[in-house]
Amino acid sequence: MDSRISARALSVALGGWRTREPAYEALADGIRLLCLDNRLAPRTALPAERELATALRLSRSTVAAAYRSLRETDHIASTRGSGSVTLPLRRRDPGRDGVPDGAIDLQQASPRAWPGLAGVIADVAGNAAALVGRAGYDVVGRRELREAIADRYSRRGIPTTANEVLVTTGAQSAIHLVASVLLGRGDRVLIETPTYPHAADALRRSGARLVGVPVLTEHGWDLDRAEQAFARTLPTMAYLMPDFQNPTGRSMTSIERDAFLRAGERAGSVLVLDETTAELDIDRGALDCGFSDGDPMSVVRLGSLGKTVWGGLRVGWVRAEGDLVRRLVAARPAHDLGTPDFEQAVAAALLSDFDPILSQRSTLLHEGRDALVAALAEHLPEWGVPRVRGGLSLWIELDAALSPALVMDVRSRGVLLSAGPRFSVDGGHERHLRIPFTAPVDELQRAARTLAESWQHVRAGAPVSFVDQIDALV
Repeated sequence: MDSRISARALSVALGGWRTREPAYEALADGIRLLCLDNRLAPRTALPAERELATALRLSRSTVAAAYRSLRETDHIASTRGSGSVTLPLRRRDPGRDGVPDGAIDLQQASPRAWPGLAGVIADVAGNAAALVGRAGYDVVGRRELREAIADRYSRRGIPTTANEVLVTTGAQSAIHLVASVLLGRGDRVLIETPTYPHAADALRRSGARLVGVPVLTEHGWDLDRAEQAFARTLPTMAYLMPDFQNPTGRSMTSIERDAFLRAGERAGSVLVLDETTAELDIDRGALDCGFSDGDPMSVVRLGSLGKTVWGGLRVGWVRAEGDLVRRLVAARPAHDLGTPDFEQAVAAALLSDFDPILSQRSTLLHEGRDALVAALAEHLPEWGVPRVRGGLSLWIELDAALSPALVMDVRSRGVLLSAGPRFSVDGGHERHLRIPFTAPVDELQRAARTLAESWQHVRAGAPVSFVDQIDALV
């Protein structure tokens, strides 16, 4: 058994769980969603029935019924005298897991592979003899790839040399590596909320204490809160997505970029900028490089090809001042021994003529965004749908705090989504839902129709007292 969650912590993680009757099934669904989102890791010991009942102000029989429901769906296992633990998620028969065949999976905000990728891979494979002549272990990255990445930064107005680039196995690997070098246990990290959940998970795993700063689709970053947080907590690091932020789709203005740069410099913080979505432009126009006139040691940039080319091409990078790159290289063997040579060769070939790839992506995302916005306006006009100018998803505002209940209900109807709380740093966002527009247009339109059916059912099934409470907040 790896970990244990207290009754209080579980009650906080569940948030507004009582969204339908009977109460035991609503509670079971709340815990199922925590497992599906990996907010409850496998082999986590759950609180005893009596403890959880006290924390949630329920009868013990209600909690016992919820645990029984979770055992029946293989989400937990219980042993007399040892309690209940969550089980690793596994592929179940569609009927048993409640997910119909042909489900539309919108949990991942990632487009399908760029159509020309297979041809590039074939060309690189044709030169396999030269590739296998190399050692294969490369903790820094192929020189030609680092030069290509550096050249793209330089053309954006950020002068960069190959020695200021480290190639990694995707952006997630880069986040883990940077965190391991820059952070110690208990260090504070300023982070947006909502945010990219896997980044928050990586920072927590490093021992960091997260300090959330709100970002809204319509109003952007809360600069007052950000400046106060920098001054009060003196964070070691700030993790930010300044362009087409995940999940809101919002991009920082030059005023916001300057405010974060100055506040970070005053606090002595390193700004880690996740730019994995920065080039996914639809109709914004030129990319504002930003953060380029401060101390070069205070700004670290992360990028990858996962969103622009294909999630299966695990190539990312860190752009940083030379001394930090050397520290990252020294620390890397504890994590991995380098990015696969073949994938680096593919990446170098792609970056040699990258603009047509971005143009194709822009067209694809334009079609998906407009189709999803139109379908939601037709079927769910009561929802707040932002007009984003790029990125991969919409951060929808629902007209009731029922996002977790909706995600569980629509799952049984064949649409897989992530609820708003998955993207929260410190709780909340039950009124929000992230919907990627990366799927084919016909699937997006079908998903919108299914969501409308599910929303009607979830709204009608919520307890009257709960609906009264949430309506009073509108």
